[in-house]
Amino acid sequence: MSTHLLLVDDDRTFAALAASVLRQEGFRVTMAHSLHDARAALAREAPDVVVLDRRLPDGDGISFLPELRTQFPDTAVLLVTAHGDIASAVEAIKAGARDYLSKPVELDDLVLRARRAAENLQLHERLRQAESELGGRRRLLRPRSSSMAASLQMLERIATSPRSTVLLLGETGVGKEVLARHLHALQSGQGPFVHINCAALPATMVESELFGHERGAFTDARVARRGLVEVANNGVLFLDEVGELPLGLQAKLLTFLDQGAFRRLGGTAELHSTARIVAATNRDLTREVAEGRFREDLYFRLSVFRVDIPPLRERREDVLPMAESLVGELCAELGRRPVGFSPAARRRLETYPFPGNVRELRNVLERALVLEPGPALELQSLEPRGATGPAAPDPDAFVVPGPPRPLEEVERLYARHVLARMEGRRMEAAKALGLSYPTFLRRLGEE
Repeated sequence: MSTHLLLVDDDRTFAALAASVLRQEGFRVTMAHSLHDARAALAREAPDVVVLDRRLPDGDGISFLPELRTQFPDTAVLLVTAHGDIASAVEAIKAGARDYLSKPVELDDLVLRARRAAENLQLHERLRQAESELGGRRRLLRPRSSSMAASLQMLERIATSPRSTVLLLGETGVGKEVLARHLHALQSGQGPFVHINCAALPATMVESELFGHERGAFTDARVARRGLVEVANNGVLFLDEVGELPLGLQAKLLTFLDQGAFRRLGGTAELHSTARIVAATNRDLTREVAEGRFREDLYFRLSVFRVDIPPLRERREDVLPMAESLVGELCAELGRRPVGFSPAARRRLETYPFPGNVRELRNVLERALVLEPGPALELQSLEPRGATGPAAPDPDAFVVPGPPRPLEEVERLYARHVLARMEGRRMEAAKALGLSYPTFLRRLGEE
């Protein structure tokens, strides 16, 4: 991505010549001939570097520096001063300029200093990105809401009991994996954090993934393989969507939870692991138990410690701090300089219900960072659709036209409708419908 440079100089001949040379050097140059023009250009797009003349028709460049630095703290400013005016140069550096140039400006010197400023910005951006990666995308932000703070305090007390199981309950996208990783970070053990999505694996593979297999245990088992229970020894095994486990495997998991012992598929030797099991689901497990899809004894064993995670709409005071933190992480990932939120965007964040919780918030911010080039995000996608007056037909509504149809056909049509709403993401569509992945495929008629 080319470096965006804003050149503010009222000498149009020099500005045109300097812009031409800078463009030849790979800079993307915007010109302004007054502070008024500069403010207009800054409102359209944040520059990486500003070359700012001190003497302008409508003001002093040094007087404009504090405003510029406040609005764009990461922008490198090169101030152009009169020849031999050392006092102005010192004043400019104190006011926040990165460097200064003396008139008459030599074009070679301008290019050198602009290139140096751009290289420094790129270095800082790489350092910021490295820090973000080291911190991880799933950093836990300390909550402001009392409900989430209570859940977090409970989790921190649980961390002192390293073998006890934990059941995290909450809607899709509330951050169950984030809390599981936080629990792992709080533990004194040095084992790894291992994540398995129980809904993403065929029933025939789940046992092998969890407990491993011996050579020859099944057709493709050419070598023995450790299961994730072994891999997570002394650490945390996070069972996401635990409600999707087949009933037969639920019994084997219960045995491991009671004894800390297990056998690989096709094996006879009893093995042991001290992995803490942290399970999560967005399903109502008491209902699953009542309907015979989940073992009651396993439910009680998993819920030694039960932590309910409130949805984002019930902890509104956490939305804005979380959005600011996520934007910082996403800017580092996308290679974009940090941006903030406009007042309108803040109002939208405060009122939007976020049915998809933190996951939806992250997706909204990532989309805005790609589609909104301005210095502040507007988040217009959060604006409620339609105007006041009679409600317009919802284009996303599920409608079955024509005469009555068999229920099975309606269910298939609705499954396809939800899949379209999820933009083809089958796993997320299955979760939205409250179906296991294989059941969802059957509902679509694909299995």
